[in-house]
Amino acid sequence: MIVRSFKELEGTDRHIKAASGTWESKRIVLAKERVGFSVHETVLYAGTKTSMWYANHVEAVVCVEGEALLTDNETGRTYTITPGTMYLLDGHERHTMRIKEDFRCICVFNPPVTGREDHDENGVYPLLTEPEEV
Repeated sequence: MIVRSFKELEGTDRHIKAASGTWESKRIVLAKERVGFSVHETVLYAGTKTSMWYANHVEAVVCVEGEALLTDNETGRTYTITPGTMYLLDGHERHTMRIKEDFRCICVFNPPVTGREDHDENGVYPLLTEPEEV
């Protein structure tokens, strides 16, 4: 059994700050836990815009604080995301988040991330894996 808090991750290698300066993420469950998914608390900052495309992952996101406009870049459809709202990128949709007020969410990724990922120039997380245990 693993028990840990987001608070204890602050300032550790599980607390990632994006090179873009638009978000930070505390990764509480990672690929090295070998449970088939990862779990993160992510904060996207008010007034920012982030375009993403999880070509290698499926992501579920639940908003717990703040407000954002989510645009499906493939259809042009826009959604307002507020606390208690979930969105699921089950089709690897290219999307853009426009943050109205600091947006805190819980994210689940499959396959799990390792904790070393950041978005590349296309908004994609590379597919990184942990070495097999012997």
